[in-house]
Amino acid sequence: MTALADQTLQACNKNSSPLSENGIGEYLKELTEWELIIDRNINQISKTYTFNNFKSAQSFSVEIGNIAEAENHHPRICIEWGKVSVCWWTHVVSGLFINDFIMAARCDKAYEALASE
Repeated sequence: MTALADQTLQACNKNSSPLSENGIGEYLKELTEWELIIDRNINQISKTYTFNNFKSAQSFSVEIGNIAEAENHHPRICIEWGKVSVCWWTHVVSGLFINDFIMAARCDKAYEALASE
């Protein structure tokens, strides 16, 4: 498990700068199966998790929502039968910030915890 999940989110505001391409690449190396996507000219990271049924996917979505709400940093979550897609970016910088990678790592940690139950 990446140490990113244990890091504290950093303060971010409209004067903060999004990560450079090099920064994005370095943080992506610390995550498993997350991919860089560009939506409306905004860099984002995305991953789809798989499940055996809708109920498990729904439970995971609720857990991600709880994690997001605790940090006041919210992703796009799409739940379908047997899968959940999560997409992170930082709205205030219109791109990616370290916090997105920390939260992605926390999603992975939550998924691993559910898988071990």
